[in-house]
Amino acid sequence: MEKETKYIVSACLAGLECRYDCQSKERQFVVELVQKGLATPVCPEQLGGLSTPRDPAEIVNGKVLSIKGKDVTFEYEKGASEALKIAKLTGATKALLKSKSPMCGHGEIYDGTYSGQTIKGEGVLSTLLLKNNIEIESVE
Repeated sequence: MEKETKYIVSACLAGLECRYDCQSKERQFVVELVQKGLATPVCPEQLGGLSTPRDPAEIVNGKVLSIKGKDVTFEYEKGASEALKIAKLTGATKALLKSKSPMCGHGEIYDGTYSGQTIKGEGVLSTLLLKNNIEIESVE
């Protein structure tokens, strides 16, 4: 019998209102994976100790800075580490993550100017998951 793929997913994609602006970006196929027990939702920003709502943040010169200039790199790194632990505990081999985010973005992230422009790059969690051989699919 073939083993089913297990995922970790950005909690906002599963309908949890945990984004910086207290919104979700629910995607029905992600909700269905969670309902079937094939996916575990994680919000790495919350796992790192950040509140919801919170100021938006972007990666600027290798640090994660809020729009007000507060350095939240530690919280992002801690949250990514905790999300990785959850992935390992649940046997997840793949991740479905919110696109462009400084935490979950894969292949493309916001450029650090808070203008909506993007650049090629990886978010903090995406970088850590890739180093640990967990495949990532970016979800718009």
